[in-house]
Amino acid sequence: MTTSTSSSSSAAEPIYVGIDVAAEKLDLARSDAPHCFTVANDPQGIAQIVDLLIALKPTTIVVEATGGLERPLVAALLEAHLPVALVSPAKVRHLAKALGILAKTDAIDAHVLVEFARRGAPRLAEKRSENLSELEALVTCRRQLTHVRTEQINRRRTTTSKPALRSIDAVLKTVDRQIESLDQQIKKLIDSDDDFRNLDRLLRSVPGVGPILGATLTAELPELGQTDHRQISALVGVAPYNCDSGCIKGKRRIRGGRTSVRSVLYMATVAAIRFNPVIKRFAEGLRRRGKCEKVLIVASMRKLLGLLNAMVRDNLTWNQLTAVKTLDA
Repeated sequence: MTTSTSSSSSAAEPIYVGIDVAAEKLDLARSDAPHCFTVANDPQGIAQIVDLLIALKPTTIVVEATGGLERPLVAALLEAHLPVALVSPAKVRHLAKALGILAKTDAIDAHVLVEFARRGAPRLAEKRSENLSELEALVTCRRQLTHVRTEQINRRRTTTSKPALRSIDAVLKTVDRQIESLDQQIKKLIDSDDDFRNLDRLLRSVPGVGPILGATLTAELPELGQTDHRQISALVGVAPYNCDSGCIKGKRRIRGGRTSVRSVLYMATVAAIRFNPVIKRFAEGLRRRGKCEKVLIVASMRKLLGLLNAMVRDNLTWNQLTAVKTLDA
């Protein structure tokens, strides 16, 4: 009788899976087995893993973000309705150090991912529509080309060679043309999707929010309107964190979050401080209280993001917000 109870209890234990992704192979570790299962990182290998995990029925599967190499695997797992979480490599490495695991191999990393699944309670990924995946790819490509353009402009300022200048100008001309093409494709995609078009209409009604911030929030912050202002601030990386110990009260600092969203939000907020009446009044109040310019801008970013979150949550345009209606009251 005791043996039967023990077997039943063992069978009911949750199973956690970690998959380390490399360019050529996938290493799968599981909480109920000591050894890794390795397959090629190709369609056949991914199909093997999916079949294995469908039969295994794990509680959580954790995959580390590796610059895009993980996307076919994650897409296949989501297509099979498996509980997969995509996590930051930095967080996984911090856990490994906390556990005293200093060595690093693919197999070790896979087992650390298992521990992260067990202890970290990571947020599960959701299947994305084809349009959302396409929009994210277009926005990412545009951001990368913008970085290239900035690099070339900086090089041009320090270059005196005429042949080199001609080469740089040719690159700039090509990059500008490609960015313009991407802008048109992004607009076309947003206009063709009812959900995107409605969200863009709400966001673009805000003074200071332009097409780039609208597209970035649509593509890279799907949680907008789905969570409260504190959580959305943390996701973007504009939430202040305490740094206190004993009698010492340290400065609050922001950290983490989605850099790509935060960078675009920063530039939009700089414009909003000048031209958006609600954000302008908020910033002026902070300035009168003696807040430094950087603190003022970050607080205004958080304020603007909170307003955008409320608008999307309640399906309101800018002029329908209570904060705007009572501005001159």
